[in-house]
Amino acid sequence: MAPPYLQFPVPYLKIDLDEQSLEVPGTKRAGQTAHYRNASLPFVGLDSPGTVKNLQEVFENGLYYGGPDAPCLGQRTLISKEPLRWADSLEWQSYGTVDARRRAIGSGIYKLFRDGVVGGGTLQTVGIWSRNVANWQLIDLSLHLFNLVNVALYDTLGRDSVEHVINHAETSIVFASTQNIPTLLQLSHRTPCLKVIVVIEELEEEAKCILTMWARSHNVKLMEFSEIEALGQAHPCKPLPASSDAIATICYTSGTTGVPKGVVLTQGSLAIGAHALLYGGKFDGEPVVEFSYLPLAHIFERVVQLSVFVSGGSVGFGTGDPLRLIEDMQLVKPTILVSVPRVMNRIVAAAMAASKAPGLKGTLFNYALATKLANFRKNGETKHVLWDRLIFSKIQAILGGKLKMLGLGSAPMHPVGLEFLKISLGCQVIEGYGSTENCGAGGRAVAFDPTSAGTVGPPGISMEWKLVNVPALDYSSEDKPNPRGEICTRGATQFTGYFKDETNTKAAIDKEGWFHTGDVGELDSKGRFKIIDRVKNIMKLAQGEYVAVERIETMYSASPVVAQLYVHGDSLQSYLVAVLVPDPVQLASIASIVLKARVVPDDHGRLGQAIADPQVVDALFTELAKEGNKNDLKGYEHIVPVYPTVRSQARRFEKIKRIHVTLDLCTVEEGTLTPTLKIRRKDAYNKWKGAIDAMYKLPEPTTRALL
Repeated sequence: MAPPYLQFPVPYLKIDLDEQSLEVPGTKRAGQTAHYRNASLPFVGLDSPGTVKNLQEVFENGLYYGGPDAPCLGQRTLISKEPLRWADSLEWQSYGTVDARRRAIGSGIYKLFRDGVVGGGTLQTVGIWSRNVANWQLIDLSLHLFNLVNVALYDTLGRDSVEHVINHAETSIVFASTQNIPTLLQLSHRTPCLKVIVVIEELEEEAKCILTMWARSHNVKLMEFSEIEALGQAHPCKPLPASSDAIATICYTSGTTGVPKGVVLTQGSLAIGAHALLYGGKFDGEPVVEFSYLPLAHIFERVVQLSVFVSGGSVGFGTGDPLRLIEDMQLVKPTILVSVPRVMNRIVAAAMAASKAPGLKGTLFNYALATKLANFRKNGETKHVLWDRLIFSKIQAILGGKLKMLGLGSAPMHPVGLEFLKISLGCQVIEGYGSTENCGAGGRAVAFDPTSAGTVGPPGISMEWKLVNVPALDYSSEDKPNPRGEICTRGATQFTGYFKDETNTKAAIDKEGWFHTGDVGELDSKGRFKIIDRVKNIMKLAQGEYVAVERIETMYSASPVVAQLYVHGDSLQSYLVAVLVPDPVQLASIASIVLKARVVPDDHGRLGQAIADPQVVDALFTELAKEGNKNDLKGYEHIVPVYPTVRSQARRFEKIKRIHVTLDLCTVEEGTLTPTLKIRRKDAYNKWKGAIDAMYKLPEPTTRALL
């Protein structure tokens, strides 16, 4: 067998926590900072030695390290529908099995294109519309062999967006889960390019007959997954030569507003992205196992799994049921997990309940917590022989008990919660920053940096960053003590442009190849970046003051009382309002104190009664206000400049002045959250329009509301 392209693990060459970014000499110009690169390794690009350069090499590298008998893809299978019952273990496929199957599946798909059964578009695109399952990855791995282009449809992207993506990418074949096939057939008269639908799961005979006839009536061919594989086995095709420049995917951004844009990513950029995520990983000889939880249609989860494959690791897929998430995780026992703060905050809140336990139990927990926090803040150490065994092993067991690395993204996590995760899980807990446009591998904090909370660390090893002035928001590369400005990125993981969208491509990528992210960053004295604002999503209040509602949401959401928060501004109004979905544990505690009666977090009816009480709402508002004051958000106590040309640091009217409290969460299923759990602003507004209008109909709040 050929030697590996990439050695594993990828170590730090050096790391100085006081100098995590290096300035590229001679790059400082007026209106922007110098270019900055990661200080721990030389810049890694496609021409760097010892790295994977395309997605065929990614799998070959893992096959070499793991060997043909090593587990590759695991699936928890459904045993029965009535009663609903899942297997209590995973069914694993080895690297050798996956290698043979990807060649067969790829040959089958490639033959359909070669014979003219599918195709005819600008690119040879293949759609996948399913939750995370092992077959999703089998399809994607097969596409890499024949330079076919993956067009992932979000399982909850919404009917209109699905139609747009299929037509825009000219997708003639879609692999879909059974539940999505009726929607595809209903849309078929508006998606004339769609010729073949392949069912990802095994179909029962009756369902197969019905769906086949329905598809035939719409001039669409319905095939089963096994048919594609059998076709490839009967007509094996030689894989095409591997290429870094081959387009691997058009990844449509989920978007909080507007129509999704198709981000074009090459095999080279994804391969380097997988390499970048591996560097500095420390697994102490444990096999690399990832639990597939975030949507595979989102680029970051895909790149994480590529990083697992390149190292010979395995990926486990659960039931897809959010109520069985912890149960799935405990069966997979991952060493790598990628999650979002919203989920981890729930685990932190549940675990921290032990600090309030009466007697010796609560005393021991708090002493153990204080000891581990002191050690971490002193030297970055997250383990403790005694307290991990006696106290924190129970928290670690919730996530399977073997976790070595937890990656967090999508939104910042409160520093208190982040520190608690680090010392309670005793593993690398890393906040990262990226976007679809840079394969989710923009940058990440150093795992053992005890003061990294609130930052996203230095640029990734394959990226360079700079900050560009944003005059409209008073951010400048000359700001003291730290330069501030819009984050611009450039590097090996970057996209080539938006598919069939020259206007947005030119707006996003300048002539020097810099991608303008729309995020405002600050560079600290240790060479770490912090996300502090957004260039977009700025709106003007009635008195002429500009506010950045997403930034304000992020700051207020650090409060423990927040499960979800939607901040709204109206250009005809002079103040902001918000819709708060409180954390049930925090709500129960506050309601018990205010109402002088015991309220428990799982009593939904009693919680509903509590949020209808004005005193409880006031108490929740007070907790939110503490977070606003802590972040120095500006309100009416500041003076508005008389002349619009006079700038003032107090120009923003950022404090929330009224809240509507509800237990009705935004969800991906209803379309008010993106698949990466960000609020879709337009849809959230429509959901709560009545409550928002009612708040604005009331008399303008007094200054007291700002305290």
